[in-house]
Amino acid sequence: MHVNTIPGSEALARTLVASDVRVCFANPGTSEIHFVNALDRVEGIRCVLALFEGVATGAADGYYRLSGEPAATLLHLGPGLANGLANLHNARKARSGIINVVGEHATYHLALNAPLTSDIHGVARPFSDWIKVADRPERVAQDAAEAIAAARRPPGQIATLILPADAAWGPAGHPDAVVPPRAAPRRVDADAVEAAARALRAGKAALVLGGAALRGRALAAAGRIADKTGCKLLCENLNARVERGAGRVPVARIPYVVDQALRALAPFRQLVLAGAQAPVAFFAYPDKPSLLAAEGAVITPLAAAEDDLAAALEALADAVGAAATPPVTAALDLPALPSGRTTLDGVGAVIAALLPDNAVVIDEALTSGRSFGAQTIGARPHDWLNSMGGSIGFGLPLAVGAAVAAPDRKVIALEGDGSSMYTPQALWTMARENLDVTIVVFANRAYRILQGELAGVAAGPPGERARDMLSLDRPTLDFVGLARAQGVEAGRAEDLDGFARELARGIASSGPYLIELALPADAMA
Repeated sequence: MHVNTIPGSEALARTLVASDVRVCFANPGTSEIHFVNALDRVEGIRCVLALFEGVATGAADGYYRLSGEPAATLLHLGPGLANGLANLHNARKARSGIINVVGEHATYHLALNAPLTSDIHGVARPFSDWIKVADRPERVAQDAAEAIAAARRPPGQIATLILPADAAWGPAGHPDAVVPPRAAPRRVDADAVEAAARALRAGKAALVLGGAALRGRALAAAGRIADKTGCKLLCENLNARVERGAGRVPVARIPYVVDQALRALAPFRQLVLAGAQAPVAFFAYPDKPSLLAAEGAVITPLAAAEDDLAAALEALADAVGAAATPPVTAALDLPALPSGRTTLDGVGAVIAALLPDNAVVIDEALTSGRSFGAQTIGARPHDWLNSMGGSIGFGLPLAVGAAVAAPDRKVIALEGDGSSMYTPQALWTMARENLDVTIVVFANRAYRILQGELAGVAAGPPGERARDMLSLDRPTLDFVGLARAQGVEAGRAEDLDGFARELARGIASSGPYLIELALPADAMA
């Protein structure tokens, strides 16, 4: 076929490859079949099949967090996009760059209101930073280039390109499109730096970090600032990616529970924000504040997530005289392996002792994992990733994307049993792609986080119906069987000795391995 007669679907694929978009997490249907066919003809894109759209969107989030480059997703019409929205919400809160390719009916077919017809633009709008309908085949390549540029806009954006079937199969004409150069992050002006320096000099100050401030040059500069000024380094409760462990600057995480967060922030009269938002409660609670800063505390923004956080923090280090100050970093401090009956402190100690160098930890342990961060400060160097948006079911898909982006690193997914059931199809993708992921499912047989929330809203003691809605029994979930049914090797642990053996086995594996860790009810106390 002559180059000028290629279909729009192939023009899209060629534009992705020419722009170094190398991965597509896909769950296609009939309206996307022309793009599927184009991916067969155009070399250079790794296609990763997901059995549910929420796995595809969550995987794209994980891919961006580790690689800094957007992946594409391929989603089937409005319902397929809707199935992926929860993890697009998480990705948008994490400021991840993703290029969604959403198939649409042929333009002339829309007026007939076929069963799968929907308002795709309306569905996408709350979860996208950029949306366009590529309704002319000769414009598909240029529309794709614009989508790629939007996804790469610092620190990352969700770009949704809606591709009608007739634009996918129609003649594209001249298919070449040039993606604009990647935009540089905004520079922070000198006034913001000086205001932040004044706040830190005033004393009783905390520097609250978020986004890229928790990695690389930015984190090192924050460590120098803290050592020079005596300010406390804090980060948001949920973070897209934190560099942690031995040799890294330690940062204290603001607690999730409101009363604990209020106590943690009470000493500070000055809060300087670098890539973070002002600390707020996850939910509203009766008779509790939504803003968690101490009453009367002054909040000074240094830089937002889209700013050049490394440059901003290095400028602040200069302003407070810390340019040459060596940051205080965590020392390697591995606990002895505990044994005996399972406790959460014991579980955290096992994880801290066995985490391999350069591991990527995906944390959706929720109530089971709230102490793990403090316990792993002196573990071997690793990255720690949370759900920024709080929508459940992100952990297993995120692990898929992280493992695709960083195949030389061990990915460890810490999962609550309830949250893992939102997207268990990710296990199949891990097996099919032979991804190096070790999953730990904390089987407490309940929605413990919601049991805590019930107490937090002072709704009174739970009755039979409330208890029934917050428990995961009748029947008891078999995660070992669930994993093996999808091609993932698995084992069960009943105590700390068994957990240590299973975790070591998973870490030694070169493919996916799932551990079901039974937690006794009193382990959560």
